[in-house]
Amino acid sequence: MKATFFTRGAAALLIFATLGLGACSQRTETAPTEGEHAATAAFERGPHNGRLLRDGPFALEVTVYETGVPPEFRLYAYRDGKPLPPSVLQPVLQVNRLDGETTRFTFRAVGDALVANGTVVEPHSFDVKVTATYEGKTHTWTYASYEGRVTIPAATAAASGVETAVAGPGTIRDVLPLMGHVAVDPGRQAQVRARFEGIVRSVSVNLGDRVRRGQTLATVEANQSMRTYTVVAPLDGVVLARNTNVGDVAGDASLFEIADLSSVWVELDAVGRDADRLRPGQALQVRPASGGDPLTTTIDALVPVTRAGLSVVARARIPNKDNAWRPGMPVVADVTVAERPVPLAVDVSGLQRFRDFTVVFAKVGDTYEVRMLELGARDEQKAEVLHGLKSGTTYVSKQSFLIRADIEKSGASHDH
Repeated sequence: MKATFFTRGAAALLIFATLGLGACSQRTETAPTEGEHAATAAFERGPHNGRLLRDGPFALEVTVYETGVPPEFRLYAYRDGKPLPPSVLQPVLQVNRLDGETTRFTFRAVGDALVANGTVVEPHSFDVKVTATYEGKTHTWTYASYEGRVTIPAATAAASGVETAVAGPGTIRDVLPLMGHVAVDPGRQAQVRARFEGIVRSVSVNLGDRVRRGQTLATVEANQSMRTYTVVAPLDGVVLARNTNVGDVAGDASLFEIADLSSVWVELDAVGRDADRLRPGQALQVRPASGGDPLTTTIDALVPVTRAGLSVVARARIPNKDNAWRPGMPVVADVTVAERPVPLAVDVSGLQRFRDFTVVFAKVGDTYEVRMLELGARDEQKAEVLHGLKSGTTYVSKQSFLIRADIEKSGASHDH
């Protein structure tokens, strides 16, 4: 499975690279100083290394400051290149995000800066509109400041195996791993004996043969009557044991063991605290220890045992129409011992690392953009989202590493 995964991933990366998809991202190069995110080399920088917006002799520098404080916009005003006191103007800054959310910031004077009245939440990726009134004249600027964003044609994403899901309520499972083996259901098993003592004259089946109810298994010549009678299968099933040969004396001992294996048990061993967490009815997924697809079933019964080191054996029934689950086969299982509903969850398969964050990539149209997450509880399939993502957001759930690779290839950064 791993070889197939990486082969597909490599092919998908090749598709992305060949089509040059990174060209749709807007990039900047960061050189932060004193907590300010640096401006891009493509625009003019101000004294605080922010984006310098000019309108005649008047200029306004826009920075995002986050040293020792949550990220916040800070503005600095200039006339003819000289700093202006922040109290002489009334700016408003509006950001429009990819998903349509709009946030409007007003400002207050703090020292030589104008500090916004709210936090700039991650990602710092948006279209910006700045308005400032100075000496009766209103100045307006607009610009794009994107990070962790890329546009990919739908056909290319589909060909690369990119799949999406919608973030919403989920269930986090507390899973207990156990080991055990496949066992015959005693209710579907029979020990076949001779009706009368005698000599076995013929044997018609071998170990592993499938038999039908009423099928002849052997013939026995009775000692008293000297008549030969047939020993037949009492049920449909498989011959698990053949304990006789022609010429043997048929007495009280079992001649054959027949079992219907269309349904079998898995017996899972548990000790100590693990045993205390098990209950009948709990769901589990079981698979062969050698690997393979899991089956979902539930615990039917907990059987106390006295074998050294064991507390209970958990029994669960599984269908076995194709006889793939053989008695004695080692198995592994994940038992769901508790479940907790959460208001917002994403698939673990969609999680990636971006900068210092765990992220998913939101999808709007053909555009993908990073979402920095604060996660809570998680299991092998789902992760609880505490902050950073809106319910109802479409996000990449499979092949998300391709989106990250394309963004990183294109050099997306954290500038403003």
